[in-house]
Amino acid sequence: MLKGIPRILSPELLKILMEMGHGDEIVIGDGNFPAASNAKRLVRMDGHGVPEILDAILQLFPLDSYVDAPVALMQVTPGDPIVPVIWDEYRRIISRYEDVKIEEIERFAFYERARNAYAIIATSETALYANVILKKGVVKE
Repeated sequence: MLKGIPRILSPELLKILMEMGHGDEIVIGDGNFPAASNAKRLVRMDGHGVPEILDAILQLFPLDSYVDAPVALMQVTPGDPIVPVIWDEYRRIISRYEDVKIEEIERFAFYERARNAYAIIATSETALYANVILKKGVVKE
């Protein structure tokens, strides 16, 4: 155990976050996201939701300040009546660490981008459209 590191972050996930370089992306997928079939590197975080993982990661992970939107959400499929209220929680969490733009990406484009991500985290999040992509920035400290 170490001081100052959120306990939810496993050694495996910490290693991945350390390995990632500027511009690499990590996906935090909800419970319905096809993580295993799309991941180059899969981190299972069963029993946890996306907000608590997002908050823990952002304590250590700088977002890319050299792109327009370093955070991406899976856009609601046209005609789907779902309103992803969890996005408001994401915005609150992200704003505690950085002031960045968040973009919405069409579902299949999101899957394609996820396949190219450095890693995917599989969660037990039950909210729909709760998937998020984070682009790593430069550590300036």
